[in-house]
Amino acid sequence: MIATRAPLFLTLLALGACSVGPDFQRPDDADAVSWSARRGDAPSQALNAPLEARWWTLLGDPQLNDLQRRVADANLDLREADARLQQSRAIRQALGGDAVPNIGADLGYQRKRNSEVGLSDPSGKAGKDNFNQLDGGFDLSWELDFWGRVRRELEAADANVQATEASRRDVLVSVLAETARNYLQLRAEQDLEAIIRSNLEIAQRSLDLTRLRRADGVATGLDVAEALTQVASIEARLPDSQKRQARLINALGYLLGEAPGALQAELAQAKPVPQPPRNVPVGLPSELAQRRPDIRRAEATLHAATASIGVAKADFYPRISLNGSFGFQALQLSNFGDWNSRTFGIGPSLSLPIFEGGRLKGMLALREAQQQESAIAYRRTVLNAWREVDDALTDYAADQRRLASLDSAAEHGRTALANAREQYKAGAVDFLNVLSAQRELLATEEQQVRGREAVATTLVLLYKSLGGGWQQAEDSAQSL
Repeated sequence: MIATRAPLFLTLLALGACSVGPDFQRPDDADAVSWSARRGDAPSQALNAPLEARWWTLLGDPQLNDLQRRVADANLDLREADARLQQSRAIRQALGGDAVPNIGADLGYQRKRNSEVGLSDPSGKAGKDNFNQLDGGFDLSWELDFWGRVRRELEAADANVQATEASRRDVLVSVLAETARNYLQLRAEQDLEAIIRSNLEIAQRSLDLTRLRRADGVATGLDVAEALTQVASIEARLPDSQKRQARLINALGYLLGEAPGALQAELAQAKPVPQPPRNVPVGLPSELAQRRPDIRRAEATLHAATASIGVAKADFYPRISLNGSFGFQALQLSNFGDWNSRTFGIGPSLSLPIFEGGRLKGMLALREAQQQESAIAYRRTVLNAWREVDDALTDYAADQRRLASLDSAAEHGRTALANAREQYKAGAVDFLNVLSAQRELLATEEQQVRGREAVATTLVLLYKSLGGGWQQAEDSAQSL
């Protein structure tokens, strides 16, 4: 008897380990990613060295570090992403119940009376009397997953959890980058306001000088009018800069989940735009697929789509379940629970699809098409990530070269203005030369500030394109 049962048991065991449908294999598209970190002779060079997780600390600004710590804890977009992740995990937990036996208990009491001409009366009085009936026990049901339908469902659910986790990390990367970008733009606007005020002071001194020269009969009324126009023109730049500062402070407050104006006192004091270090580690190209949350999400989505094909294929096969019950039934409470009042039943059930009107074939075709779409989306995501990194490396080097030229131009512009004012005092040139030199200097200094802003914000975009170092930021948000 044992020898007869052994092959049957082994056959059932083998069937239980079978899963129809394709097994997921990680695509190798990301293996081809490569780039050259060094771009020209820029002062700050990207290096293929281990990526700095808290990349914003490279800028050396304690206030920015504090904002990043707070935003990782309080941002509302991140909280929404956390809630979506909890939902995904809850779905996985609920589906996990299909993989194990489901056991339930029931207990009931009824005061009954049967028909005199219908069912037999357990009281033996042919439906002439009422009687009590007590029922209680346990029920068991378990789908024997011979074709791997449940296993494929759980595989897809696990992949969906991974995709949701990657989406949450993608939000974190974006929020950290947006916080840094807004902060750097704020500091640039404050630098710009300082430059406007400095030029306004110079313009005011030029106006005072022109009035003195007119009083001495050297300058004309036209010179005074032009000097007044220059002062008013520079003053008109201040409200725009202050407006942009207020908007950026509100944007940072929004990222931190704060009301408008909540960070005004904290951020109103001007500070210079932080500048990047000489060497900027950007990691290795081979690590990009594991760092970029969008690539990880695309891979997990492809995994889930592949597993869903197995679920659709398993629906073509019979569903075999084991059902059982054990309990007690009695007419008197005193007899309830006696061994003689026991009831039980156990046995398999089979459900086989015979005619579904093409539903199963259509569902399989749908899952296969979704898997193809996910595979294409994965390749597109990898290619886009590669492009973004390459563009950011190019922009970072180019913006530094542009800033070096602007620094030189601003220095020459300051020298030109000083010479023009001295020559005007000496009567060697007219006031138009002073006005022209000051306009050129103000325009160049504005571009210089924008150049510093561009270098710093391009560094932010570079680290965002690299995946942003979410690993340590996620694990230790309180110590950022």
